[in-house]
Amino acid sequence: MASKIIAKIKQMHQKRLESDDRQHLVALDIGTEFVKALIAKIDGDDMKIVGVGRARQSVSDMHAGAIADIAAVVQNCENAVADAEDQAGLQAKRVVIGIAGELVKGVTNTIKYRRPQSDKPLDDAEMELIIEKVQERAQLRAQKQIALETGNQDVEIKLVNSALVGIHIDGYKVSNPIGFQGKDVVVQIYTAFAPMVHIGALEKVADELALELLAVAAEPFAVSRSVLGDDANSNLTAILADIGGGTTDIAVINDGGVEGTKMFGIGGRSFTRTISADMDLSYDEAEKLKVNLQNNKIKTSVKEETEKSIKKTLEVWLAGVELALSEFDSLDQLPNKILLCGGGSSLDQLVYALQHEKWYTDLPFTKHPSIQLIKPDSVEGIKDSTGDALDHTFITALGLLRVGHDTITGGTDPDSVKEKLNRIMRV
Repeated sequence: MASKIIAKIKQMHQKRLESDDRQHLVALDIGTEFVKALIAKIDGDDMKIVGVGRARQSVSDMHAGAIADIAAVVQNCENAVADAEDQAGLQAKRVVIGIAGELVKGVTNTIKYRRPQSDKPLDDAEMELIIEKVQERAQLRAQKQIALETGNQDVEIKLVNSALVGIHIDGYKVSNPIGFQGKDVVVQIYTAFAPMVHIGALEKVADELALELLAVAAEPFAVSRSVLGDDANSNLTAILADIGGGTTDIAVINDGGVEGTKMFGIGGRSFTRTISADMDLSYDEAEKLKVNLQNNKIKTSVKEETEKSIKKTLEVWLAGVELALSEFDSLDQLPNKILLCGGGSSLDQLVYALQHEKWYTDLPFTKHPSIQLIKPDSVEGIKDSTGDALDHTFITALGLLRVGHDTITGGTDPDSVKEKLNRIMRV
């Protein structure tokens, strides 16, 4: 059966293989609950969404944010991409795909490099050497962590994203290190690694869809790119939480740089499963009840029982958020702004709990954090001409478009040192 599906998809995409449209880009957000596809036309520094597609995933298609059934996910992606192409009136060729799951490790690493010749001006070749040292250290750390969590000492991992956070020379922060003299160079670089088995599954999906895979992006990194946009001098400081069906992905942005990303395996489906178990309902019945909880036609007793089940899972979810944020121990204090996206953030009780409960008291916040949803119209440089990507559930896909744009163009200012270094890190 799977081979027939794949053969059919290959036939349907023969035209795409023959296409050479380099002005358009596909963002494919393969979520636990839905696959979302966006097609955007690239116009210099800006992008315009011309096609939107979405397809529901079955319960068995994904597990903890990672692909569990490649053939089924390929079919769902085909449906979403086909809808986007129909709306756009074209077939795009290049794609950026998001990767999520608890085994995707993203962190900012700091390395102190003592230069052998402190009076010699620092050049591109020396900076490339320093960056390679940071990435080697980060890969070793990620390898050990994933091996420990999987029990597999031979697990293969691959770098999926890397971005420069900051540079200091002899204690002074510099935006352009080239040409400076000095002895000690301290470089902070965000890196995200993922197991090859997960990346291989995404490569297979792109191959079966006859799409050229430009990049795989850690989804919390993509969300951060959506809010940072093309402003190389952004000083945004915030916590981003992408609450999906299977996982919650958290990114901390400090002064415009990604401090790190954390993921844990509690998302919207966890709430549905608890409702299903507590009320002896099928998964689909429980999901319908959760989504329509504010409907006045639902009996008061049923609503109260449902809310009780949601509250039970909320306590576990809030503990997960607290634990994830406690691991950002390199920060003296956490940002007081929390920005939410993803389908799970549509749950009113979840937003209310973040706003009103005392889950944050043991964390280094200076005051009660403010909570708000990320709106697509706040994403700089991407305009939606379709009117169909209008809510917070499409933020990750918008961020993937930004990652794709970075990959194609080399970033916001190709001549800036920060972008030169970022290009080195993308090689």
